[in-house]
Amino acid sequence: MTYLDTPAESPLYTDQTDYIPNYLRVFALRPDAYAGWQQLAGSVRDGMDLRRYELVTVAAARRLGSDYCTLAHAKVLRERFYDEPRLRAVIADHHSAGLDPVDVAIMDFADKVAADPTTVTDSDAAHLREFGLSDTDVLQIVLAVCIRRFFSGVLSAVGADPDDALRA
Repeated sequence: MTYLDTPAESPLYTDQTDYIPNYLRVFALRPDAYAGWQQLAGSVRDGMDLRRYELVTVAAARRLGSDYCTLAHAKVLRERFYDEPRLRAVIADHHSAGLDPVDVAIMDFADKVAADPTTVTDSDAAHLREFGLSDTDVLQIVLAVCIRRFFSGVLSAVGADPDDALRA
């Protein structure tokens, strides 16, 4: 689960009926930090189309090597937007998954931001603008990737394993 000694009880567990996700066990050590994360993540997510947010998040999580976040957000894509074969194709190689060119460009940009934000240039944003994205859209992608860098980093740094429910 994690190498941290997490509490058996927490206010974060009150809404959990079937199981307590490993990420929640980690943040049970600092519920106030989790509340701040929820507020920030919600504001970023709510500023984007959900499918786009999930594609960006999967691209970032994959680049960051976060199996936990890749599986969690792939699950949302599977439940809401893609059938199993299409989702597997998107995860394996979004370039050959039959996505719209704008989605490929967005995922490429997310991958670059996740890999090293200091390498992103105006020409990268200009490429997104060619697809009709605004500067606000570009910022939303950057925000989504950078909050994923935080969350994935925390889970990776404390050895939080993906939940069995996600692996299914």
